[in-house]
Amino acid sequence: MNSKALSRQLTNIEVGVYECEINLKFRLIEEKSLLSDREQLLQVLLEALNEGCDDFLEVLQQVVKVHEASELTASPEMRRQLMRLRNSTENHQ
Repeated sequence: MNSKALSRQLTNIEVGVYECEINLKFRLIEEKSLLSDREQLLQVLLEALNEGCDDFLEVLQQVVKVHEASELTASPEMRRQLMRLRNSTENHQ
């Protein structure tokens, strides 16, 4: 694919606001001290899930739900970012 076709393809991408819900159930071998810091635990879990199952992580169940949401439900900051993205793709056409 040439760069002109690629840039045309990238500028035709539609962006929107989506609400995502992820429910995970898994078994994990980890240090007990990590379990007390929820933010650090979430970061470790996301990294582990990204890398995939191994001898220390076993996914038992995963459910992912995604649906488009009204732009009006997004924060003002997120709506501004959405407008910037749309304006930048319009300027490249």
